[in-house]
Amino acid sequence: MNKGILYICPTPIGNLEDITLRTLRVLKEVDLIAAEDTRHTVKLLNHYEIKKPLISYHEHNKKIKGDLLIEKLKEGTNIGLVTDAGMPGISDPGEDIIQLAIENRVKVVALPGATASITALVVSGLPTDKFVFEGFLPSKRKDRIKELKRLKIEYRTIILYEAPHRILNLLKDMEEILGNRQIAISRELTKIYEETFRGTIKEVLDKLEKERPRGEFVLVIKGKDRVEEDLYEDITIKEHIKFHMEEGLTKKDAVKKVASLRNIPKNLVYKESLKI
Repeated sequence: MNKGILYICPTPIGNLEDITLRTLRVLKEVDLIAAEDTRHTVKLLNHYEIKKPLISYHEHNKKIKGDLLIEKLKEGTNIGLVTDAGMPGISDPGEDIIQLAIENRVKVVALPGATASITALVVSGLPTDKFVFEGFLPSKRKDRIKELKRLKIEYRTIILYEAPHRILNLLKDMEEILGNRQIAISRELTKIYEETFRGTIKEVLDKLEKERPRGEFVLVIKGKDRVEEDLYEDITIKEHIKFHMEEGLTKKDAVKKVASLRNIPKNLVYKESLKI
């Protein structure tokens, strides 16, 4: 028996017209649609007159439903995976079912489509040649501060997501840790009341403090200026090594890179690496 295919189907992040013809065709052809919120997805399907069985798959049931979906895929069922908005697998449990499918040698086909992070990056006016997506930072301030300190030396443009009830606290922490650098914040992307605020962190914070923040936010933050002489003064050699290891380098390669960037002896960096 041939196994089914797991199709990753991006849905509109706001405007219902932002869905591809290919995605609509696939949703009409699959045997089953796995949705983050079936009540939300059924509105989209009804709009395009698509009648297909739905099954819920979200953060709180992903273990049980994930195993069930894999079994169906093994039996030959073709499944379309959708999230409430945007690309499944980006800051949602779609990541888990994709990994499960790959582990079980089920074919995964990703369809191109809308995603809030790239849309906000392009409209930000900030550098797009190199960027890093960090998703949601921790809700606890202690953990959030730790992540911001790690990002302080990131020279690439940084993309974050944040909920409206936490946006002000995040901006205050960013101003404290990252300094008053350039930022662009987008909300209600592709919708009627779409807005993008551009300026310094303080300018955007002052604006949002005067009004009640609404809608999900995408923050695009300018990276650290690489030509500054004090680029690494706020981070220890050990932290610098860990930073590059978290980027994906081996410890050996991270040691070489840190020694080169700091222009210090490699053996000195190696000694610090032994503490990790």
